[in-house]
Amino acid sequence: MAEITFPLPDLGEGLEDAIILEWRVAVGDRVERNDVLVEVETTKSAVELPSPAAGVIARLGGEEGETVRVGAPLITFEVADETAGIVGTVPSHDDAPVKRVKLSLPDDD
Repeated sequence: MAEITFPLPDLGEGLEDAIILEWRVAVGDRVERNDVLVEVETTKSAVELPSPAAGVIARLGGEEGETVRVGAPLITFEVADETAGIVGTVPSHDDAPVKRVKLSLPDDD
């Protein structure tokens, strides 16, 4: 098992921190990608943060009512392997188009 820590993301416009309003998960809970983890409040709004990974909750980064700084650990997951949090793939050179079309301007007569 590997661990992935999800830091509090920048929630917009240079905000430096957020207050934890309500945890929607607890240590030991199994979550899937995009499940709601926590509701936080900034000086501008309240926001629900979705899970970036599927796994089991190992640690919470604070208690309800506490302020968490952007970039500080918000939640830690136990995951099956270290690649579980990666979304999508990087295309290889083999995926490049085989035929290219060259466009030219029409002749002026």
